[in-house]
Amino acid sequence: MPTTTEFSALGLTTALLENLASLGYAQMTPIQAAALPPMLAGHDLIAQAKTGSGKTAAFGLALLQRLQTGVPSVQALVICPTRELADQIGRELRSLARTTPNVKLLTLCGGVPIRANRESLEHGAHIVVGTPGRLRALLDKERLRLDALAVLVLDEADRMLEMGFEDDLRAVLKRAPAKRQTWLFSATYPDAILAISASYQRDPVRVSVDIHVAPTQIEQLFFATGPSSDERTQALLALLAHHRPRSTLVFCNTKDECNVVARALRRGGVHTLALHGDLEQRERDEVLAVFANHSCSALVATDVAARGLDIVDLDCVVNHELSPDPSVHVHRIGRTGRAGKQGLALSLYRTTDSARVLAIEQMLGTSIKRAMLPAPAKTGKFPLPDMATLLIAGGRQDKLRPADILGALTGEGGLLGEQVGKIQVMDRRTYVAVTRALEQRAFDRLSTGRIKKQRFRISKVAAG
Repeated sequence: MPTTTEFSALGLTTALLENLASLGYAQMTPIQAAALPPMLAGHDLIAQAKTGSGKTAAFGLALLQRLQTGVPSVQALVICPTRELADQIGRELRSLARTTPNVKLLTLCGGVPIRANRESLEHGAHIVVGTPGRLRALLDKERLRLDALAVLVLDEADRMLEMGFEDDLRAVLKRAPAKRQTWLFSATYPDAILAISASYQRDPVRVSVDIHVAPTQIEQLFFATGPSSDERTQALLALLAHHRPRSTLVFCNTKDECNVVARALRRGGVHTLALHGDLEQRERDEVLAVFANHSCSALVATDVAARGLDIVDLDCVVNHELSPDPSVHVHRIGRTGRAGKQGLALSLYRTTDSARVLAIEQMLGTSIKRAMLPAPAKTGKFPLPDMATLLIAGGRQDKLRPADILGALTGEGGLLGEQVGKIQVMDRRTYVAVTRALEQRAFDRLSTGRIKKQRFRISKVAAG
């Protein structure tokens, strides 16, 4: 490990260092400082780190450092459990690679026709990010070739096994060349993960960073409620009315409970969306985009659906139901209070949950503060979200970039730059956040104007 947390101590290319400076990466996070030196030195790695620790930038920088863009073959493969996480990793890798010329990256996941993946592969790629099932299918059809693979990354490996992807994962690993580096990132180290490591890694360096949440970073409060779902939901409404968070992620243990809670919050006046496994991929993409850009106040989700979800400035996490696994609880609340900001984690528990509460306290090594519920909320008193979302029927395949949309909105007589929020460009769609009071003005401007000399169909996205 270097004696400094400066990226310049790692021997990275000038292009990567200049890009890191432009992106505001000043110092390495603990996982970057621990993992980058052995990865850059050519070792296999097994690393324990949670979402939001900076692990994507760690393996992203290491694989970009050794990438040979003059070789038109897949040299790096990142395998992860969900399309949402694959898209997130793809965006971050593209950002890290933006000053490295001619880097081609593809995301290959279920939820889109496999024919589209086959066509994309015909144009070549240096880096592939994908999910186990889709990667296996493309390998079986001999559309994806790994002959030149130099780096294989398994991200959130524990979740891949939990979701039943072990057979697909092993099938992909067997098709990779023996002479390669394998970097395995996992939040936990169950026996199945150690078995994967023993089978497919060579003398891996093992690194770990603290997965627990700093008590000064997150205010964590527990509230006793009655046994029924309705009593817990009324308690949730009272807490949201009292604390007034701008964005709240509510965790439930089942998709049925997700739908019940989301409907109750909407009836209570909170702009709310639900995220669970029954949604079509397009619906999931839209829900995530709208919540991430702050056009929706609350997102009710299961753990599997929210895996890999990384929201900037998430004010509050609520456990509508406690998880039976204390490590899952730690991951849930760790989604708030990031980047040095204060977070709020509120948990509802019943008298029958006493064993779960005790297990969480034992994992955290501290007693959890119990608090009294505030007075019941009055319906209809919740503020509207700050932003609203517009959908453009065009995306990367139409050569659209965020700068193109921003330019179309902020030209002469248009919106100010600070009145435009997050712009998320997908393959065939683009989601644009604008200040809510200016939604109609932005809609009219995009509907009647042109983006890159083209007209696109524009629509407003409902947000709960």
